[in-house]
Amino acid sequence: MYTLFGAEGSGSAAIEIALKYCGADYRLQAASSWEEGSGRDELRRINPLLQVPTLVLPDGTVLTESAAILTCLGLGFPASGLLSLDPSERAIQLRGLVYIASNCYAAIGVIDYPERWLPGGNPDQLQQLVNGARSRLYGHWDTFSDVFGGTAAWRPDKPKPGAVEILACVVTRWAGTREYLQLSRSDFHASLLDIDCHVATALA
Repeated sequence: MYTLFGAEGSGSAAIEIALKYCGADYRLQAASSWEEGSGRDELRRINPLLQVPTLVLPDGTVLTESAAILTCLGLGFPASGLLSLDPSERAIQLRGLVYIASNCYAAIGVIDYPERWLPGGNPDQLQQLVNGARSRLYGHWDTFSDVFGGTAAWRPDKPKPGAVEILACVVTRWAGTREYLQLSRSDFHASLLDIDCHVATALA
């Protein structure tokens, strides 16, 4: 059995959807760095960074980083559709996963915890940092839409979305990204809404 450490509103939603697509038996353990409780204590023992999602594989292996988890599940359950069976298409999908993790996730970390990047900063300085990170985040999503739209990494018309679409669907819900994309990349925003319907069905 898999054990997924996560919290409502976090990136663990993407992993839970993926586990359902894989038909994997899993246990969901509520835990996060911002909530007290036994779940957090257990999470700290296996992941000192207290990151969610953290996935424990049936053999006890601890897996962190959403892109790595989705890749592992996609390769381990090829029939799930998380990753393409075609090597060229899968390469594009892996690029898309890492793009989101390294660019979009990183910017959100600054937005949520600016004091970690600017210790001792005054409120005005911290707000400037947040504003800059938010602008950077939105630009990253514009680029994602332009670069990956219409490729194997972005096919919202599929019967069920793959790993990249699932991760994008979750991460674009943060920091006002959806509202921005509705104006900036309306077609891409509309495709996110289509993916939302698939995701809601998977979690029902």
